[in-house]
Amino acid sequence: MPQIPIYQIDAFTDRRFKGNPAAVCPLEEWLPDALMQAIAAENNLAETAFFAPLPKGEGEGYRLRWFTPAVEVDLCGHATLASAHVLFRHLGHQGDAIRFETRSGALVVTREGEMLALDFPALPPAPAEAPAGLAEALGGQPREVLRGANKFLLVFEREADVAALAPDFRALREIGHSYRTGFLASAPGDESGVDFVSRYFAPAHGIDEDPVTGSAHCVSTPYWAKRLGKAELTARQISPRGGELFVTDRGQRIRIAGRAVDYLAGAITV
Repeated sequence: MPQIPIYQIDAFTDRRFKGNPAAVCPLEEWLPDALMQAIAAENNLAETAFFAPLPKGEGEGYRLRWFTPAVEVDLCGHATLASAHVLFRHLGHQGDAIRFETRSGALVVTREGEMLALDFPALPPAPAEAPAGLAEALGGQPREVLRGANKFLLVFEREADVAALAPDFRALREIGHSYRTGFLASAPGDESGVDFVSRYFAPAHGIDEDPVTGSAHCVSTPYWAKRLGKAELTARQISPRGGELFVTDRGQRIRIAGRAVDYLAGAITV
């Protein structure tokens, strides 16, 4: 019976059982979309990444796609980091850079010592009106509401306010479906010793709380860089698993760096 390699990588951490776990499936040729979605649902992780070499004539690199248990998404940081980790550590990729072609364009990952750095698009948020019932669904009242791409950025006064959030995920899911969005709660890192902290909720996409969300920092980094007056920042996602990111605002692009560790390697039978 056909088998597909699979790796599970903990991303944005240097400790196993922390960070955000992503499944990574290297392919020689693409599977049917329905099968990739079924594999992602079976894995039941925030993201399952699939990549395959670019066809001849399209240059060096890989096409990369990401699936939650429910949908295919346009951009994912931790599963991109995990995919690069698999290529560098397990599949013998030569050189210090990997180009992925994705729904969000070309994304390059570079090896920088013990860390991998993602070159992602900046998605600066703009002030927005809070959806009706958001504070009640979220379990807290943000001081600012902004929106960038498909994410609301909800800014709180203190790190403790973000840590204390206990969302009503059913209500938050309904708002998320209406606006086709996720919800990024953020605050200064006054207790963690970092520049800013966050939590990310996306129940409409099949993820109640994502452990560490690289793509969300495409939205939050421009905000905090402007507010704090510096381009290089440290960030922590204060989910129960937690994770660390090192981000740089480069104008139209964002550098998001972090570490990754192996959890498992095996094969899927389909």
